[in-house]
Amino acid sequence: MTQLTNRRSIMTLFSDGNDLLSHRVRMVLAEKGINHEIVNVDPDNLPEDLLDLNPYNTAPTLVDRDLVLYDAQLIMEYLDERFPHPPLMPVDPVNRAKLKMLLIRIKKDWDPLVEKLIGKTDKQGVKQRKELRESLTTISPVFEQKPFFMSDEFTLVDCAIAPILWRLNEMCIELPDEANAVKQYAQQIFERESFQQSLSEVEEDMEAIS
Repeated sequence: MTQLTNRRSIMTLFSDGNDLLSHRVRMVLAEKGINHEIVNVDPDNLPEDLLDLNPYNTAPTLVDRDLVLYDAQLIMEYLDERFPHPPLMPVDPVNRAKLKMLLIRIKKDWDPLVEKLIGKTDKQGVKQRKELRESLTTISPVFEQKPFFMSDEFTLVDCAIAPILWRLNEMCIELPDEANAVKQYAQQIFERESFQQSLSEVEEDMEAIS
């Protein structure tokens, strides 16, 4: 493993261009302006390097010299600590812990629904689609309270939420008028230069919510 990582003089991300978690990491890299290389991987035909580096054979996998990370949230937090400007997490431990709990809630409550809905037709995944739509609608007022999600500054939580919202049309989810705050938030984030830079070719072809 050491030999493989030492071969790479630049930070490298093994990324699936159609993957929610990979998209989040790409967004953090873009927001930070970090010099890096993207290795696009096909989940059905993984490169030999990735098989050697990551025992779980998953994307995203980040290689930074002799360090290999393969958990998306851990990668995002590492990048924020490794490249502190602009900060994407609060400095004080209480608000930092609250942000991490938000990331955990997104991971547990929304990510499994997205995973089950991607690639499904509107007649499939009806239960999961209804659950995600209702969850976003219920939480919509929260999006009105601050410029970003529960924050005056752009954070890792926004990096986690935006790729989900970008995929709503792909999941055949149309938000009701009661969720207009979510739509407005989404458009604001989608217009960020870092978000546009984070998109893979596959994601660029997705039709965003309007």
